[in-house]
Amino acid sequence: MNYDLQTLRGDVLGGITSAVVLLPMALAYGVVSGLGVIAGLYGAVAVGLFASLFWGTKALISGPTGPMAVAMAVVVGTYAENIIEAFTIVIVAGVIQILLGLIKMGRYVAYTPYSVISGFTSGVGVIIVLLQVLPFLGAPSPGGGTVGAIRAMPEAVGSVNFHALAIALVTLVVTVAWPTKLARALPPTLAALIVGTLMGVLWLKDAPLIGTVPTGFPDIIDTHTVLQHAIGSFQPALVLALLASINTLLMSLIADSLTRGTHNPNRELMGQGVGNIVSGLFGGMPGAGNIPATVVNARIGGRTPVSGVLCALVLMSLVLGLGEYVGEIPHAVLAGILMKVGWDIIDWRFITRIHRVQREHLVVMVITLGLTVFADLLSAIMLGLIVAALVSARQFEYLELDSVISAPLLDISFLADEEGEEDADEPDLDGMLALLGDDDEDDDGGSDPLDSMLALLGDDEEDEDAFDPFSARCGLVSFRGSFTVASSNRMFSTISVDIRDHEVVILDFSQTDYMDDSAAFVVERLVDVAIEEDTECIVMGLGGAVGAGLQKLNILSSVPKDRYVQDMDEAKVIAKRILGI
Repeated sequence: MNYDLQTLRGDVLGGITSAVVLLPMALAYGVVSGLGVIAGLYGAVAVGLFASLFWGTKALISGPTGPMAVAMAVVVGTYAENIIEAFTIVIVAGVIQILLGLIKMGRYVAYTPYSVISGFTSGVGVIIVLLQVLPFLGAPSPGGGTVGAIRAMPEAVGSVNFHALAIALVTLVVTVAWPTKLARALPPTLAALIVGTLMGVLWLKDAPLIGTVPTGFPDIIDTHTVLQHAIGSFQPALVLALLASINTLLMSLIADSLTRGTHNPNRELMGQGVGNIVSGLFGGMPGAGNIPATVVNARIGGRTPVSGVLCALVLMSLVLGLGEYVGEIPHAVLAGILMKVGWDIIDWRFITRIHRVQREHLVVMVITLGLTVFADLLSAIMLGLIVAALVSARQFEYLELDSVISAPLLDISFLADEEGEEDADEPDLDGMLALLGDDDEDDDGGSDPLDSMLALLGDDEEDEDAFDPFSARCGLVSFRGSFTVASSNRMFSTISVDIRDHEVVILDFSQTDYMDDSAAFVVERLVDVAIEEDTECIVMGLGGAVGAGLQKLNILSSVPKDRYVQDMDEAKVIAKRILGI
């Protein structure tokens, strides 16, 4: 694209505005992650800067997100005995993301079913809301994730800090009810942060505060310790890497829809990976594509990664001078902001249509949501994908079976001569009808019409090979379309019965678009059934990628080479030869 002055103006406005939107969320997500507010700011700067420098997605703003904050909270509470281990996990996750980009795994995220995405995002929203109930009431977080927060709620309700509760309520109201006309000049989250902080500083001073926050450039953590813990950090790092990758690439699709652009998923993963490595080295939390900041950036006019770089630089300048002021922010302010953020993350568009959703998709969504809230995020996504794949396989089974045609070929039509005359053994049906008709000449004597008809039909005992016009010694099995593991078992059980009814079966691959290995081995089993039943096989129209795949697997090795034909005329010749006609 041509980068002109108007594009630069849009990037500058988008970058500055998205930085203002991202600031309070970075502070809040830093607290949720268990690493502190400064870790959220460092993550916003590092991930946002390097992800944009790799130019993977236009207009995407990266930084701390709800899923990454929740996942990091689990990591800190479960795996990290000290803070260095936590940052090591972030660094290793970045390395894994780079590897995923190098092996070009990014494009596969687009195949994630919507029911899985909906359950996952809604589960993350529910977690954020539940985790903020305690700071909303002025109580400290007990740890233990969602379950720990739920167990601590009765005690927190009995000992409410009313100063914190008032601040949180006002903050939430400002976030929800902030006028749309003012939102372009001052985003609701920033307005809520300012109002809530002023309430805590000027009037309601008993609410718990964030406390001292370091300022200036951070120091690099001890790399020797990182190397010591790197191997042991692989499992939780894999969780973070997969979540960050899925989170980011889904946001990339949204950014494309807003800017009408296209993203490079593998380059985006590498940029995110470098950003997470740098964030971990400097004590920051992991990040991914941030949807609120991205939407604001695109709507204001940001069209290139320049806006993302500018957003990161603005936040960096704030980090260098905001430390002493950030410490005066009450926890209840962030709780009020996150309550609204968590509520917005829940996929209400899907939930409000839940009574219209197919039962199978609803099951996938509920399973993914439940595991996200009460188990862990990676298990939720993995099991959700498995269940979704099984549901899709069931749907494809019906579609693929409808594309298989198994039909008998009547001898009277298929084995007739090319001129349309019946074979020599075929009875003269017109002659029989004439004999049965009312003929005046027969009234004076002559042979009995019935005797003449029987003579034409012949004695079964004398002529066992008499042509039966209603028999179907040949059958056609036509594979039209694509065939996968979804339909393999049903396809075998259905077609194998038909094969037994014929002396010759024609396997037609002329309209076959694709066959996976499972469907290919079904074809081999069908040929084996034909051999067991003394049914001869003719292979028709085998070519292209399907033919190469079947030949490579040696599927049709039992069929003689002279039984391979290109069309039905050739198949008829071979069938007549087999039947001795």
